Amino acid sequence: NLSCASIRLVLCFVLVPVPSAMAGTIVRISTGIGDYSIELLDDEAPITVQNFLNYVNRNDYNGTYIHRAVDNFVVQGGGYRFRPFEGPIDVPSDDPIQNEFNVSNTRGTVAMAKVDGDPNSATNQWFVNLVDNSASLDDSNGGFTVFGVVLGDGMITVDAIDALPFASLGVKASEAPYITPVYNDPKDFLYINAEVMQRFSAAPHVLESATGLLITSVSIDSGADLISMNFNAVSSSPNVVIRANAESVIPRKESFDGIAEYSTIDGRLRIPALEVNLNGAVSIVNNVVFVLTDQATGSFTLESFDQ
Repeated sequence: NLSCASIRLVLCFVLVPVPSAMAGTIVRISTGIGDYSIELLDDEAPITVQNFLNYVNRNDYNGTYIHRAVDNFVVQGGGYRFRPFEGPIDVPSDDPIQNEFNVSNTRGTVAMAKVDGDPNSATNQWFVNLVDNSASLDDSNGGFTVFGVVLGDGMITVDAIDALPFASLGVKASEAPYITPVYNDPKDFLYINAEVMQRFSAAPHVLESATGLLITSVSIDSGADLISMNFNAVSSSPNVVIRANAESVIPRKESFDGIAEYSTIDGRLRIPALEVNLNGAVSIVNNVVFVLTDQATGSFTLESFDQ
């Protein structure tokens, strides 16, 4: 296990830039029912990978929702988020990119959506192939560009998304899955975050050295609320301080064994087991406790952990 000095060393790397596109770049997709990771195909679709990473690195996908889940076809998102009192709004998009069809649309591949009849129209929307769609997508509209592959058992989560009930509310929520027993409003949609990771990990709580990013899921006041969210390291000396990324807060459908706990009574965030990745050296730090020290900024200071 890491010493306190090692944990501070991890957080010191927050200012080290992460390359925008490297071979085998991993992007972790956090959702309200579980997470999965995508390995990007830099060599096969370099323009598309860079385009996708541009959105990820700007946090454009954080707090967006899955607007289309078609059984035996695709799960699609990246285009819309919900804003109170305004409703669903478009995620700002960059210019369309050149089509780069080189890899077949088989189950578990990730591809860009585009406008019918225009092969070079992809911007921010992307989808995961639930089945082998090569017969319908490889020869259609210039071929749909595959730029990533779901890793490990991540398709279990993607299949679970497909199994959710959905609401049909127009183009911006054509078949939008929701996580509540009954659909009431867009706050019930399945929301996601997307973050670059240094390595593939299925751990529920992960701290990355190169970015100072802490990805976690939290039960608030013994289950009164369930959320997934990210924190960013902002200081490592004299104290380790992390700050909540408010835009990354998304509702979770269910709790799970080992979920982090936050108490509004004592202001403490308790993480049972945190996977810490220090430049590829991975350790598990148990019973990590952060205490809220600045409510206005959502800042927490490391209080204790077990060796």
